[in-house]
Amino acid sequence: MKYIFLAAFVCLSLCSVAQTDSRIYDIISEVSADRLEKDVTALANFGTRHTLSDTISETRGIGAARRWIKSEFDKISEACNNCLDVFYQKDLVKQGENSRITKDVWVVNVAAVQKGTKYPNRYIIMSGDIDSRVSDPNNFTDDSPGANDNATGMAGAMEAARVLSKYKFENSIVYLGLSGEEQGLFGGKGFARFAKENNWEIIGVLNNDMIGNIKGVNGVVSNRDFRIFSEPVPPTESERDRGRRRFYGGEVDGISRQLARYVHATTQQYMPEMNPIMIYRLDRFGRGGHHRPFNDVGFPGIRIMEAHENYTQQHQDIRFEDGIEYGDKLKFVNFDYAAKLTAVNAITMANLAWAPPSPKNVAIGGIVEPSAKLKWDKVEGATSYKIYWRDTTSPTWDYSRNVGDVSEYTLDGIVIDNFFFGVAAVGPEGHESVVVFPNSIFR
Repeated sequence: MKYIFLAAFVCLSLCSVAQTDSRIYDIISEVSADRLEKDVTALANFGTRHTLSDTISETRGIGAARRWIKSEFDKISEACNNCLDVFYQKDLVKQGENSRITKDVWVVNVAAVQKGTKYPNRYIIMSGDIDSRVSDPNNFTDDSPGANDNATGMAGAMEAARVLSKYKFENSIVYLGLSGEEQGLFGGKGFARFAKENNWEIIGVLNNDMIGNIKGVNGVVSNRDFRIFSEPVPPTESERDRGRRRFYGGEVDGISRQLARYVHATTQQYMPEMNPIMIYRLDRFGRGGHHRPFNDVGFPGIRIMEAHENYTQQHQDIRFEDGIEYGDKLKFVNFDYAAKLTAVNAITMANLAWAPPSPKNVAIGGIVEPSAKLKWDKVEGATSYKIYWRDTTSPTWDYSRNVGDVSEYTLDGIVIDNFFFGVAAVGPEGHESVVVFPNSIFR
């Protein structure tokens, strides 16, 4: 009898720990700081990558930079037996669309798509920005190396492609270089429109914008901290959704916020040495990033970036002034840190790309009862489902229960009024979908 109790205790202990996949640790170890340094250096050496800069030269300007990025994606594809579909996506932006478009310009993005084996039309995107700028946003001739902002994010997407292209995934992954960010987020707008027109189902957009600085302008130095920016609810939600939220909650539980929680949880599980900081805001105060155009059309998207910025190295002419060295130079980039944040992206995408789709039509009930009830539509590929809940003031999903291969479940003794709830689908190897907050009520 004592052995039975011991076995039960061990099972309870193990069942409370999230299942891990040893391949995720391999992915972390395969990300190379040396390759990131090589790529960031190559990008910085194009002199300027301003959206309006030279497109003819082979050595200077955004044209040379994007051709080089495409050639690197082509090499990665060749190494994996042509597993990537590499292409340009472009839109003509006319002079005068805003004050930073002083002439007609083709805004050209570079994409490398690794198609999923089971759900090829479901996509997880990692993006970085190709373009750079100096103090004057319309100065497209002076040197603008853009080493951290944002050669690090672009190099991170390329390095993720090198690592993840060695694996097969059920969902598709897109490694994406976006242009026109500094001139008005034009690259993101164009690619979001492209995804809509092609009826892509986007699981999430991981926008990486500045992932290489560890020393803040305030003197704080940390190679562990990073921020995850996410908006609370989609701007495309209906008036009915807004009305419901007043009574049932969900003010901080939109699709982008759930994606942010997924990154946070994945990092804590596989890279506990890192400190992910969720910021409850679309982006930095008064500023913007290339996840926003995807949010604008209803796709989940977040910004991943360093926690401690140095503003003397952002959007600055290269100069010495009052004893301070200004400019976004290679010497200020910490490539080991950039490798860590690249790994955060890679393991998030791998987990999502191996996971089944999120459950559909999640509903909640249990009004004036001593329990919470949830039901949902099953999805292809899921072998079980996991109910999550948390205190209403908690930023993260703190409690969970795998309830098996069912489509409804009652959490006895857990009062619906005191918590928020969600449901994730779980695949045969333990990979989980993004948590879905209930979108309807039942009695």
